[in-house]
Amino acid sequence: MEVTVTAMTEEYIEESVDLFMNTFSKEPWYDVYEPRDQVVTYFRNFYKNNYFVGYVGIVDNKIAALSIGIAKPWINGMEYYIQEFCVDYTQQGKGIGSKFIQSIMEDIKNHDMNAIILNTDKGFPAEAFYRKNGFEKLKDLIILAKQ
Repeated sequence: MEVTVTAMTEEYIEESVDLFMNTFSKEPWYDVYEPRDQVVTYFRNFYKNNYFVGYVGIVDNKIAALSIGIAKPWINGMEYYIQEFCVDYTQQGKGIGSKFIQSIMEDIKNHDMNAIILNTDKGFPAEAFYRKNGFEKLKDLIILAKQ
């Protein structure tokens, strides 16, 4: 399956929001997004960030995958921190995600970024996907939050 990977531009935001909402409202996440405008604002706020890095994977003239995040400074150079990544629910398991993440890895190297960093839910299908594509758990790293 041919996947065309390109930088996410403003013209892709609305379709990307639809893909995101449709994907994560299904099993195993069952997320609810009410109202839709909140998700549009979320994507637009990322897009307006001066460190924004985003990609879309296009199959048959339709967005089939997306990745949004930031170029994150680190002592060893810049890294691509993925905040959101998904493949169209109806297209999962066809190799699109693996081709997409590989293309992203190649592109970030062309932009002097040396790694992809992300968080994902332990035990969810995404964990197996990322491990299959060469990602590893960082030793001794935990995530903390305060609300």
